Amino acid sequence: MKAFIDHDGCIACELCTEICPSVFRMSEDGDHAEVYVDEVPEEFIEDAEDARDSCPVEVISLED
Repeated sequence: MKAFIDHDGCIACELCTEICPSVFRMSEDGDHAEVYVDEVPEEFIEDAEDARDSCPVEVISLED
């Protein structure tokens, strides 16, 4: 599974980084979150789904 973030819509609330820090982190300039793994590790899929579902601006997507 791959995770994606629409950087243009991200409001940098850091919720995804709090829920799933193994997949999401803040960019160096802090103006948006980013995905830093090529594939979401199996043990973190549920956390990544929770981060997607909790995103207040719905900019996170997950694809198989």
